[in-house]
Amino acid sequence: MFIQTESTPNPATLKFLPGQQVLDAGTADFPAADTAGNSPLASRIFGVNGVTGVFLGTDFVTVTKQDGVEWDHVKPAILGAIMEHFQSGAPAMEGSEGAGGHAEHSGEDAEIVGQIKELLDTRVRPAVAQDGGDITFHGFDRGIVYLHMQGACAGCPSSTVTLKMGIENLLRHYIPEVVEVRPVAV
Repeated sequence: MFIQTESTPNPATLKFLPGQQVLDAGTADFPAADTAGNSPLASRIFGVNGVTGVFLGTDFVTVTKQDGVEWDHVKPAILGAIMEHFQSGAPAMEGSEGAGGHAEHSGEDAEIVGQIKELLDTRVRPAVAQDGGDITFHGFDRGIVYLHMQGACAGCPSSTVTLKMGIENLLRHYIPEVVEVRPVAV
């Protein structure tokens, strides 16, 4: 098994490509070791000293490391953990697959929210997945769109620029009712 790695815009995260499917659909975010209970893969990666976050996509795994820990020190152990997991035949997730979906929204703004979700799914999420992360809709209130950033996007130094200059401008261009985009921690 050959696992490729790619850097991400976030220097604290690295994207691992095992060359096979990780999740059937959606994504799964584990921002801390105690959240990885239903993922044998994430639990195994959290066993590596210095790992602070794991994010699973359909064909990639994004790992976040502690500040002060060098990739040269943890990358071989992470590669080993991923390889051992796939050789074991265990699933990446036990029970339900990753969700990675948008929050539900109904009411008078339902049509606007539908447009927001459509733009996120077609224009934003594929690009963000290339960088090892995901962005999902969290809410819409009085012209403000609230988005949840996951994987490489969470804590990325350039995420504010991505939100304001990229996503906010895109949404405002296509949907005049949108006045601002803000990140939200879930």
